[in-house]
Amino acid sequence: MCATDAKGSRGAGFSLWGFVLARTKTRRLKPAPLRLRLAQLLILSFAIVPAYAQQTTPKTAPSLAPKRDLSGLWHYEGTGASEPIAPDNLIPPMTPWAQARFDVERPGYGPRPAPGGNDPILQCDPMGFPRIMFLNTPFEFVKAPGRVIQFFEHEHEYRSIWTDGRSLPADPDPTWYGYAIGHWEGEDTLVVESTGFVDSTWLGSTGYPHSEAMRVTERYHRADHETILYDITITDPKAYTQLIVGPHRIMRLRPHDVMVEEICVPSEEKSFANRIAKPATPKSTR
Repeated sequence: MCATDAKGSRGAGFSLWGFVLARTKTRRLKPAPLRLRLAQLLILSFAIVPAYAQQTTPKTAPSLAPKRDLSGLWHYEGTGASEPIAPDNLIPPMTPWAQARFDVERPGYGPRPAPGGNDPILQCDPMGFPRIMFLNTPFEFVKAPGRVIQFFEHEHEYRSIWTDGRSLPADPDPTWYGYAIGHWEGEDTLVVESTGFVDSTWLGSTGYPHSEAMRVTERYHRADHETILYDITITDPKAYTQLIVGPHRIMRLRPHDVMVEEICVPSEEKSFANRIAKPATPKSTR
């Protein structure tokens, strides 16, 4: 009965399984009662619907903002580079006074870099306001009695925005960050007026100047808990024939970020200029 070749072994194997199957009685399962099948379908539907609903539920809407409160760490959602207050096409014609200043400005970087740039920040002069607003670094609003303190990571500078009802001084001493007062429009918009700026700062890396008579109007509209819609307008008739109106900008709350110490150190700035900035700047063809 034992086969001596592989073919015979395979044949014997199949015959054995055929014998086993032939001896095994085939049982058909009885269908479940109709009521039981309906109950099973009902249970299955309850299991599927929540999963489907979970997949199709829209994202949770941003939470409402607190009333008359901008407290927190905020970050401007810009290009990631230092930006001017407005693109070139939104800068109005300059007066002869401002044009003469602009013609001698030599930015060290940006769209029109020049060898030996004379941007004041290249020698660690304060960046000033409002230029500091458009960096890729955060700032923090801190609410205090009678004022809101705006603290900037860059240079670790700050300014007070007085909200106690006082007026702007008629003849303020010029400072790097000016003198600012604010009031609330409704429950979600802080309007800030500032003046009294030194005229040695620029309005951006491209070298647009301003005078000591510059007046800045800002609107911080807290659209929701996570978002500030920011608008800025410059009034400076000594330098520009019309208002400078900046584009609408968005700032986001960064509750988990921590400010770092970012201070301009003259020796480090000089080393950077000699090693990197100057070699990378195109040589003048004049």
